[in-house]
Amino acid sequence: MAASQPLRPRPEEAARLAWVDVAKGLCIILVVMMHSTLGTGEALGGEGFLHTVVEFARPFRIPDFFLLSGLFLGRVIDRDWRLFADRRVVHFAYFYVLWVVIQSLFKAGPIVAGAEGVGAQFAAFGLHLAEALVVPYSTLWFVYLLAVFSVVTKLLHRRVPGLVLLAAAALLQILPTSSWPYLLDEFCERYVYFLGGYLFAEWIFRFADRVRGAVVPALAGLALWALLEAVFVFTPTGIEAVPTLARLPVVSLGLGTVGALAIVAFAALMTRAGGPVTAALRACGERSIVIYLGFFLPMALTRTLIVKFNLALPDHALGVGLASLIVTVVAVTLPLAFERLVRGTRLDVLFRRPAAFHIAPAPARTGCLPPASVAPREA
Repeated sequence: MAASQPLRPRPEEAARLAWVDVAKGLCIILVVMMHSTLGTGEALGGEGFLHTVVEFARPFRIPDFFLLSGLFLGRVIDRDWRLFADRRVVHFAYFYVLWVVIQSLFKAGPIVAGAEGVGAQFAAFGLHLAEALVVPYSTLWFVYLLAVFSVVTKLLHRRVPGLVLLAAAALLQILPTSSWPYLLDEFCERYVYFLGGYLFAEWIFRFADRVRGAVVPALAGLALWALLEAVFVFTPTGIEAVPTLARLPVVSLGLGTVGALAIVAFAALMTRAGGPVTAALRACGERSIVIYLGFFLPMALTRTLIVKFNLALPDHALGVGLASLIVTVVAVTLPLAFERLVRGTRLDVLFRRPAAFHIAPAPARTGCLPPASVAPREA
């Protein structure tokens, strides 16, 4: 095939990528919904119906995102360090550093508050940026951890048997680490899911294939999972530090794992069914990094407008729920619209890593792969 012709995946590979994108689309919407709903509820002083959805999704929302991010690590983990670092470290570092600066500029007031004089303010801002290199900043912690997880896995995968490494990661997840430094706490809490996605990638793909071929049992299994999930999530324990059954050690690990697989099954079924909802979820998944990087500003602005002009409904609970829904929709759609608007312009660098920031040849683009993804799939 000529080098100038785009490489397209085989039909079976395209089907695999489709459900992954649908799952990622659902996950990124749930992530944006969480931030939008909790922030809106706090601003309006109440809770609405989306708070229930956010709480239901708590055990599996982030675990599934990390599991999906680990699925394609096997394609690059045995490559030389230069190529690996380009795909799995520089890729994430570029977007992390760029958007730390962007987010920080919008929040410069609080960051430099208390610093007297221009010089002191510049120093405070610079110290803030330096700290962000060590402590993941704001909503960007996910991008930061993906680079860390990738490097740790490459360093250990030939030295430690996979099941031993997975057992150690599971133990870290179970340990009470909330008092540990932020980065270490998040690493312990999430690494097991990323590692599981890497180690069991082929099994997960086969699982999705089996789900597409057994619709009725799959739907029954999802219904049972949803019922049990609700029981664990909404059953209180009476313990202040662990308010529900879902947050108990070991239980949280089990719910995260089963919930992640439930989303895999749901995405596989949606891909089989097709339709506009599936197409919308896949579009969100294909450009999940666009949404993830860009949702914070339209979310904050929409929430501020709703509060400032008292746009919530008189029925407070319903008003908070609808306001949260509006903020979520705006926060998901505006970044996608903005990315489409700037595509091919100089502002394209906001969402696509330019050639100058590659340390290895950039991968050939395919007809269906996204320009940039939270879980890059380049080989």
